[in-house]
Amino acid sequence: MKNAFQIQSHSTRSIFLRRASSDKRNDRRPASVRRSLRLSTDHVIRLPAIMGILNVTPDSFSDGGRYMDPARALAHAAEMVEAGAALVDVGGESTRPGAPEVPAQEELRRILPVIKALRAKLGCPISVDTRKASVAEAALSEGAALINDVSGLQFDPAMARTVARFGAGLVIMHMRGTPATMTRLARYHDLIGEVKTYLARQAARAVEAGVVRSRIIIDPGIGFAKKASHNSRLLAALPMLGELGYPVMVGVSRKSFVRTISGVGPEELLMGTAAAVAVAVFNDAAIVRVHDVGAIVPVIKMAAALAEERAPS
Repeated sequence: MKNAFQIQSHSTRSIFLRRASSDKRNDRRPASVRRSLRLSTDHVIRLPAIMGILNVTPDSFSDGGRYMDPARALAHAAEMVEAGAALVDVGGESTRPGAPEVPAQEELRRILPVIKALRAKLGCPISVDTRKASVAEAALSEGAALINDVSGLQFDPAMARTVARFGAGLVIMHMRGTPATMTRLARYHDLIGEVKTYLARQAARAVEAGVVRSRIIIDPGIGFAKKASHNSRLLAALPMLGELGYPVMVGVSRKSFVRTISGVGPEELLMGTAAAVAVAVFNDAAIVRVHDVGAIVPVIKMAAALAEERAPS
């Protein structure tokens, strides 16, 4: 298998992973002009990049139960890296609408063997999808480079300090309530303004807690306390979120709004997902979080190439 650090460049903003020796700690350039992002002391990814989804849960909406076995999870992660994923996002708690909270000890039981296996066998950057500072601390101690907090620092007040202590990267996502309550909270007076203000405020909190500013990523939270129309408007408005100066991550893969808009069944969501990913990358998304890595690689290559040809505004 080709090592993740040897994936070759195919376009001006191609996908490959490399080690780097410098860290622009106060990089305030517009996110749309950046070509790389440091996740930790050891890892830098080129943009736009693919984050491969690895759910080690029994109840995730798309692949729940498939990768609970660490050996199977490792094999799937290796396939995603071989296909072009720059990093792998490991999650031990489902955040689908209506999902109950998972105790921290159970979350750790699910993810730690997988993180250890990934670090030993693949060497690629590992992201951990968790809302809990205790889970983040254990994962970072095992070598994770990035914490993907879907609560946007709302669930656990110790999260930002924990990430800062390890010098790790942090994804701050917009959401309201919890997975169990968020569906009924999808009401907005000014959707884009409210999401942008929230992300700016929470990112400032992270910086104040000591998180390196250039290692913060923002996520509009597609599908989290959002209706289908909200999700579409946010994808169109990504350049406005990019004005905050942080790279933007987008997760649209196999989500219900794709099914709602495209009118297909749950097993036919790839083309709708690909269309949403293309729009996101064209609108300067830095990272796309997806299940079907191999199918999405040419989509983001094409969208990134088209974005490069836009006339300056």
